[in-house]
Amino acid sequence: MLSWVVMDKRLKYLNALRTFESAARHKSYSRAAEELYVSQAAVSQQMRQLEQALSVKLFMRSGRNMQLTESGQSLFLSTHEALNLLVKGLNGIQSEDVAGDLTITSTQAFCSLWLMPRLFKFSQLHPDVNVRILGSNQKEDLQKKQIDLGIRFGVKNKASDTDNLVMEDFGEDVVYPVCSPNLLKHMWLKSPKDLLDCTLVSLANERLVTWESWFEHAGVEGYENVTKKTEVTSSDMALSAVLSGHGVTLAASAMFSQYIPTKQLVVPFKIKHPMIWKRYFAYDPNSVKRKRIKVFIDWVRTEMASSEPKVLLR
Repeated sequence: MLSWVVMDKRLKYLNALRTFESAARHKSYSRAAEELYVSQAAVSQQMRQLEQALSVKLFMRSGRNMQLTESGQSLFLSTHEALNLLVKGLNGIQSEDVAGDLTITSTQAFCSLWLMPRLFKFSQLHPDVNVRILGSNQKEDLQKKQIDLGIRFGVKNKASDTDNLVMEDFGEDVVYPVCSPNLLKHMWLKSPKDLLDCTLVSLANERLVTWESWFEHAGVEGYENVTKKTEVTSSDMALSAVLSGHGVTLAASAMFSQYIPTKQLVVPFKIKHPMIWKRYFAYDPNSVKRKRIKVFIDWVRTEMASSEPKVLLR
């Protein structure tokens, strides 16, 4: 069997097959060119040569979209699996030390409110690890952006079939309403219904953790009549607003827990939002940086456990 592989003359097209796998995965010559650091013309030329060599059509156009033919889909599944197996084999014999660079991405809010205030602790434990933090409210493509570890949040921890990433749970975050002590005192908040008279700060385009669903869960009617609202694009902006005394917001416990002991924020009513955020790590288990990734994951788990929020009521 191995002799067949060695003798197969089609293996001289390995570079073209690598380019094909990228173009097929992205369904785009331009994105493949960007990933492989070549020109779009070079990708197009390699695909023409590969189709001629194999005597099959691999791509077809559907309007502006590029689709795989049946033969193209079959070849993509094989090349994708083969290249991943090759990378896994290479990483199996190569593993970088803990020392070195590590690129991490998470939401802007988690980076600003949880990670950055604590990162000095990790640096004290591992001064030889150079951490690069990418705060983004988009689910970044770890492979394309060459990101080693993603810290993500959601109701599910499912990756696409082509990601080849491990999704490792590390707990959950409950969501509560929070506000400043001054607002609590000024507005005389005695029952959840009183929040209808406050400025409600929320995330724009948020569909899951909403004030409407919180009031419904709390058994309060009349949300549709609320007129004082502020919309922002990230949780750190929302918390910045309420820290200054501007309204009330819904926030994950890990994001606001540090402000409870200092009495900068309070939880006016211990009524959880019905939606619970799941936290999870996303990473390539075959990364050459897996030792470094594990060290950081272990630190986050330990730090998260030691700072597990205890919601204090007024």
